[in-house]
Amino acid sequence: MKILILGATGRTGKLILEESLTQGYEVHCLVRDPKKVKDNHDHLKIFKGSPERISDLENALKGCDGILSALNISRESDFPWSKLRTPPTFLSQVMNNVITLAEKEGVQRLVVCSAWGVAETEQDTPFWFNWFIKNSNIGVAYKDHERQENLLKRSHLKWTIVRPSGLTNFKNKKDVITSYNNHPKPKLTISRKNVAKFMVSTLENKDFIGRTPVISE
Repeated sequence: MKILILGATGRTGKLILEESLTQGYEVHCLVRDPKKVKDNHDHLKIFKGSPERISDLENALKGCDGILSALNISRESDFPWSKLRTPPTFLSQVMNNVITLAEKEGVQRLVVCSAWGVAETEQDTPFWFNWFIKNSNIGVAYKDHERQENLLKRSHLKWTIVRPSGLTNFKNKKDVITSYNNHPKPKLTISRKNVAKFMVSTLENKDFIGRTPVISE
């Protein structure tokens, strides 16, 4: 199976790329700066460009069977009120392009990283976290995650929307908890490593098609 990874130079995207190659996938990556992709692998092909430009995206998607997206709204720092580096509708704009081209190219499978607290799961998050979402630039990403989720749900693609809880950089192995409708109640965090493994393993798992699992550990 040949897949396109979007967001492969991000903190979670790098791990998704690593996991995809480990599991034997042929991988296309679309990145603005190819030098940021450290992996050197026979099954990896790097395309320079931006998913906002539909011609760049079309070029990278050719011949692929599925898509993994770890894209997010980018800020200048982790400070919740720091300025945005990407447009506030970056995710939904890209998703419009992805859906258009995937349907045109016959690509059916798409796994997207969203977040716990998006859409109906907003009511399930702790009050202090919900306050940050509503009163800082973190909320810009959550609003656009919801927009891209709605676009996916209206499409004809075989999608899975993965909603991880708070992301950490821990590498110790823990079991992943999969929750629906707040059952079981998600834990507060999950490692990026486990998110990457879950997303890649979900690609060929039909049980997750058309579902929005919240994952934590």
